[in-house]
Amino acid sequence: MHDTSVSRPNIIEHVPAGQMCCDPIWEAAYARFETPEEEVAKFVRRLKQFGFEGLDRNSKIVEIFCGRGNGLVALERLGFVNVEGVDLSDTLLQQYNGTAQLHLANCLDLPFEDNSYDVVIVQGGLHHLPQMPGDLDQAAGEVKRVLRPEGAFFVIEPWRTPFLTFAHFVTELRVMRSLYPKGDALAVMTEQERVTYEQWLAMPSKIREVFRRHFQEVQWKTRWGKLAGVFRVG
Repeated sequence: MHDTSVSRPNIIEHVPAGQMCCDPIWEAAYARFETPEEEVAKFVRRLKQFGFEGLDRNSKIVEIFCGRGNGLVALERLGFVNVEGVDLSDTLLQQYNGTAQLHLANCLDLPFEDNSYDVVIVQGGLHHLPQMPGDLDQAAGEVKRVLRPEGAFFVIEPWRTPFLTFAHFVTELRVMRSLYPKGDALAVMTEQERVTYEQWLAMPSKIREVFRRHFQEVQWKTRWGKLAGVFRVG
């Protein structure tokens, strides 16, 4: 008989629990938007597109704004063995089921030593930062600090493209929300994070300027409503 029990995630608390990055309504919609397995499959595809299949499986990797940890599961499925995650929501971290070390911490003040990681990843977290572009500048500085020389920063974030504009128009239609549960979940998440989300989408030039101030830009692709960026320390 297979053991189907879910192990308790290994979480180091650098800040007190209960400081959720998002409210319960957002987190409930996030849970409805994709099943864990759907999200893992999506993240595996993204990592492959970024070229992770060619990276050393012993690379030391940390995902910031890791949420419920399905990006970490994707990394583990690709064979990476030195994986960690950081998020400010203990309720999301508790949903992770894997072997990675988790850190309940603020991504503006990473609890790591200088030059200690080969790779940092973020998949949809920077657009939650409340004070832009100052918070992004601080977060980018922290990522640069903890990356080793020649380390890489991989970024996936929403980006205002014609596809994103159309997608939001469709999912916000009342009839579409009633017929398409996933679209309704997306609309609820957008409503709950409206201030930071619209703030992020409104300053593309300033965002790119911050990244270029801290890193060498290796890749900057904006399509299908997403920014796919790759940056190196030096």
